[in-house]
Amino acid sequence: MLRPPALACCKLYISEARNSGALRAIEHAAAALRPLAVLVNTFADDAYNRVGYTLVSPLAGGGASPPLRCASFRVVAAAIEAVDLDAHAGAHPRLGVVDHVAFHPLASAHLEDVTALARAVAADIGDRLQVPTYLYGAAHRDGRTLASIRRQLGYFTPTSPGGEQWHGAPDSLLPVAPDAGPRTSSASNGVVVVGATPWVDNYNVPLTTADVSVARRIARAVSERGGGLACVQAMGLAHGDGATEVACNLLHPDAVGADQVQERVSRLAAGLGVGVGQGYFTDLSREKVVELYLQAAQAA
Repeated sequence: MLRPPALACCKLYISEARNSGALRAIEHAAAALRPLAVLVNTFADDAYNRVGYTLVSPLAGGGASPPLRCASFRVVAAAIEAVDLDAHAGAHPRLGVVDHVAFHPLASAHLEDVTALARAVAADIGDRLQVPTYLYGAAHRDGRTLASIRRQLGYFTPTSPGGEQWHGAPDSLLPVAPDAGPRTSSASNGVVVVGATPWVDNYNVPLTTADVSVARRIARAVSERGGGLACVQAMGLAHGDGATEVACNLLHPDAVGADQVQERVSRLAAGLGVGVGQGYFTDLSREKVVELYLQAAQAA
């Protein structure tokens, strides 16, 4: 089998999962550059009112600009056009219509390859769409983490009276100056966070309790920040009527993976008298993402 070319992966997290018309417009934009850029996965979560799209393309090809720069910008622009954050509500935190754009190297690509791509896309969003845009990871000059900029912008604080939902847009007066775009955000768009990092796995573990405070307590103990597992970030969130889960980012999944997270959540939950369901990934594995891209490229 031939060695895969240097590939870039872009994961885009959009604050919408219930408006079918908006989703059709966004998915049409995601497919516009196929086969140069291929949409290999879509993961929608109705309770969170959030969709994740995974785009893959070669780092080179399709003219002077990398295909993924154009493809990811098209998705962002379509989402900004189709979704009104001021009318949005969901059980997952978010800062904007396009809450998060993450670039990862695949196959023979390197982190510095996607760093330049992330910075270019962030500049496109800020300058052309006039949406405040923040950089993190290798794309940021100081290597700022995603969690740190989210914390500064108030991402983790629910806006509903019950403390379980996020409604409307964040405050338009931004406490931290963006890396691109205007200094204030609009109620309809919010802000965008764009970064470049090695591969991250997203793994969520359901709990048999409706008490979000219990889910948050377990999440805190699982996360590295709370003294738990290294390179794991976790949030306890409501997930539909009478359900909660521990939603995790595994920053170095080769070192600390889903099995360890599942075991730790199960042990902590047992100590609190709470049952645990089988966890699930919200995206495909690196290997499957590459495989699906190659299949699409060969079929073109």
